[in-house]
Amino acid sequence: MEIVYQPYIDPEFQSLLDRIHPPRICIDNDAFHDCTLVKVVDSANRHGILLEMVQVLTDLDLVISKSYVSSDGGWLMDVFHVTDHLGNKVIDETLILYIQQALSDPRRRGGEIPKELQTCLKRDVKPCHVSTEHTALEITGRDRPGLMSEISAALYELRCHVTAAVAWTHNARVACIIHIEDGLMGGPIMASKKLAQVHEKLESVVEAHHESGERWSIRLTAPAAGRTHTERRLHQLMYADRDYKQCQGCDGSCRQWNGCTNTHVTIEACREKGYSVVNIRCRDRTKLLFDTVCALTDMQYVVFHAAISSKGTITDQEYFIRRQDGCSLNTQSERQKLAQCLIAAIERRESRGLRLDICTQNKMGLLSDVTRVFRENGLSITRVEIGTQAERATGTFYVTDASGHEADLRTVELVRQEIGGSVLRVYRSPNGTSRASSSSISRNSSGEVEERAKFSLGNLLWSQLERFSENFGFIKS
Repeated sequence: MEIVYQPYIDPEFQSLLDRIHPPRICIDNDAFHDCTLVKVVDSANRHGILLEMVQVLTDLDLVISKSYVSSDGGWLMDVFHVTDHLGNKVIDETLILYIQQALSDPRRRGGEIPKELQTCLKRDVKPCHVSTEHTALEITGRDRPGLMSEISAALYELRCHVTAAVAWTHNARVACIIHIEDGLMGGPIMASKKLAQVHEKLESVVEAHHESGERWSIRLTAPAAGRTHTERRLHQLMYADRDYKQCQGCDGSCRQWNGCTNTHVTIEACREKGYSVVNIRCRDRTKLLFDTVCALTDMQYVVFHAAISSKGTITDQEYFIRRQDGCSLNTQSERQKLAQCLIAAIERRESRGLRLDICTQNKMGLLSDVTRVFRENGLSITRVEIGTQAERATGTFYVTDASGHEADLRTVELVRQEIGGSVLRVYRSPNGTSRASSSSISRNSSGEVEERAKFSLGNLLWSQLERFSENFGFIKS
């Protein structure tokens, strides 16, 4: 049994360098008519800081349509073109102030979104971070229909109240993080006997359909002082479970989009500067930049320069990277593994099936009740995010039929009636017949998505960064 008590690491020590050399933040609403410019200048450079900056913006449900990054030497400059999820500029003064404070002070990064800001964003309650107040349960293994229902039913049987849960499925593997508390006494589960009971019960659930040599991992984590970003942790869990092994993107022979639905990843050497150049071309979606930067960071690669541009439903990303030891990617096997891992990071969050948004009264056994209704009606969960706040519980479920095909709407309507009036919206995911993007979609007169020429960092990055740094000023909102 693996029950983990995490050591305490003083966050003040980790952020010391950032506090000695705080970055200058400029939020400019005058430079472009269709987006807000967020510039981070003179930031002390360290491994992982780019991911933290991107995380601040994506946790606010802001859409990053373009970005330029330069971090040669000990200093960093980041430029982000952002809008809200409706494509509007960021003009709310409360939101602007929060972004400034979060980007300039590392102690504010990774914290929960303040309630007044959630009201401003009209944002549902979502579990952004592994809880510091509840016991965290992490499970990885082979996915199967009804698994989430079986797990949540087992927790309810043990009188464990689920306060938040997030689960992703990819390549027949599943990773989930469930925050639980004692359903009778409240608060985290600290008694080793109760933790052992939970672990034993869940082992029996996951091994009920066990195959020889099947990989499973069940991990209970006691509350810790530091915060772990839930989505980053899910990427780490699925990477450790090797879900990337079956990933295959475009073989490189397809230089144009031409309707190809695969993700394009190429890795080449820039021998003059000692970089490896990673180019990614794929369909655009929310939090795509976070996912790719997360993969690079957790695989111990350092991003020295980057240029990201989204247009319509397509995004191009170009990274100049080295390993953390300063070396470029020298072997074909290393390049192939990185390409597979980037494809996996892009695919994990892709929404498959019908999306159901739920808002209802918070009660013990709620997740068990909802997932049981899905299972009894032959629906399989491909992704779930659910959180609770006081008396309210909100969540999002993506469901397919048991074969992985799109669920029948009549079945979903029966499910909605059985659950009650708590299902707010039911609509098709972007991976269906009509693909939607968080960015604005540009189409020509024939209705086709407009394409653009190959995006090159070498032709654009330095002129853009020079112009942005020269125009650096105070907030213009």
